[in-house]
Amino acid sequence: MKPEFENIPLVKAEKRFEIEVSGHYAFIDYRETMHQISLIHTEADPELTGTGAAAAVVEKTLHYIEESGKKLLPFCPYVFAFIRKHPEWKRIVDERFEGFNKL
Repeated sequence: MKPEFENIPLVKAEKRFEIEVSGHYAFIDYRETMHQISLIHTEADPELTGTGAAAAVVEKTLHYIEESGKKLLPFCPYVFAFIRKHPEWKRIVDERFEGFNKL
């Protein structure tokens, strides 16, 4: 994560995790059960394109999931690709996830 995002808090809203950068948002839509959090879609406002904000919200969300003790279901293609690029995060992916062996 780029240093400029480290002190920006992750906000867990009803259906999305988000960070705010200068009035603009990067967020991940999610669904949650007792034991799992499914990440569905990652998006950043156009003003944040190329800044690393999307990667920052993903990393902050993965930390949140790990700290919660829940397992991750990375349905979002961006999150899936992030985990492939950072395989240490595979540790929080539910082993029953259909694409687990492709991570």
